[in-house]
Amino acid sequence: MKGVIFTEFLGFIETQFGLAMADHLITATRPDSGGSYTSVGTYNADELVAMVVELSKKTETPAGDLIKAFGAHLFNHFVHAHSDTLGNVNSTEELLSQVENRIHVEVRKLFPDAELPTIGFVQVQPDTAEVTYKSKRPFADLAEGLITAAIKHFEDPIVLTRQDLPPADGTHAKFTMVRR
Repeated sequence: MKGVIFTEFLGFIETQFGLAMADHLITATRPDSGGSYTSVGTYNADELVAMVVELSKKTETPAGDLIKAFGAHLFNHFVHAHSDTLGNVNSTEELLSQVENRIHVEVRKLFPDAELPTIGFVQVQPDTAEVTYKSKRPFADLAEGLITAAIKHFEDPIVLTRQDLPPADGTHAKFTMVRR
């Protein structure tokens, strides 16, 4: 997993829970990387999972809720870091329809070793779209947080529902977006 996810996660922790919590997570989980991350490095996703599990225990907050909140934080980071890419995008559907064939293509140019999830987008009806998330890693909650933040960012009147798909371990989900 690319280091930008780790650096942004620790930034999210510092902002939401303080520097002491970020330090605690690294100390308690003892990641193989030593907890020293660079945005361009590549790290084992299990390190992030371990930190989320520990954070969940310490805060008594469900891990899924923490990951969704991090997804919203990450979306805001992407908006600020890549405003040139989002500048001509006007809706959640337009953005999500470009993830696989435009955004991920650009990410792979920069990071050929990136293991990205597969994001499918289908406009089912004029007011309904479906987004599928499939990954080796159990981060459907992260995808949900990103999508929810996009809906908020574009101020779209969209109702989002999620269906976990087999094997129901967070690696595969379908999101239905209905524009009201």
